[in-house]
Amino acid sequence: MRTALTAAVLAATATACLACSGQDEVVGAPAAAAPTTASAVASVPAPSPAAPPISTPELEQRLFGAVRADDADAVRAALSLGAALEARGDGGRTPLVAAAKSNSVNAARVLVEAGADVNAKDDIEDSAFLYAGAEGYDEILALTLAHGADVTSLNRYGGTALIPASEHGYTSTVRTLIRAGVPVDHVNEPGWTAMLEAVVYGDGSARYVDVITQLLEAGADPSIEDADGRTALENAERRDQHEVAALLRGQR
Repeated sequence: MRTALTAAVLAATATACLACSGQDEVVGAPAAAAPTTASAVASVPAPSPAAPPISTPELEQRLFGAVRADDADAVRAALSLGAALEARGDGGRTPLVAAAKSNSVNAARVLVEAGADVNAKDDIEDSAFLYAGAEGYDEILALTLAHGADVTSLNRYGGTALIPASEHGYTSTVRTLIRAGVPVDHVNEPGWTAMLEAVVYGDGSARYVDVITQLLEAGADPSIEDADGRTALENAERRDQHEVAALLRGQR
């Protein structure tokens, strides 16, 4: 009897203690988990990326001016402010074509390294590669070749860069273009190959002998005729280019 009474008193006491402490009467029930720090962080939206600067006519004029001055730092500054790398200026020239036409090597280097298209052409079908090759601007030519110049591209006369380089007797430029893989026997719209132009427009001097020697060693065909049906040898003989003619006779 006394034992039963004691047990009842203990049970009542435990129930009262639970009520006072605000605890659930279910023993072992887990408490609600608090939000984690990771969840709170995930709910914060990521910042939006900054919009790229927008090119304006004023910025593009600034870029072209820096190119004409061959000022590398000014070119970088104009680009960083948002000037379009492939903007079009006078004659449809891009900044890189403009750099090639003024032989602005420092500006061209910055533009090429920034990703300028070395094959983009202006309104008269000149690209930086074609123009540098035609005019013997070897430093700019090397930059374009190192950044993907199309060695088979054609100018407004339907010719490769090698044809005018040979016409002008630019021996180092001819060497560079041959090594780059420019076709040596391409015939342009007027009917000339590089070798024919070296003879017809050349003067038979040592530099033209050098150019023709390079073309022959690269496999150029001296039997190709011009629009009038004359070979390089026949043209050399008609122009009294004796050393050139002797060189070509050795190829028969």
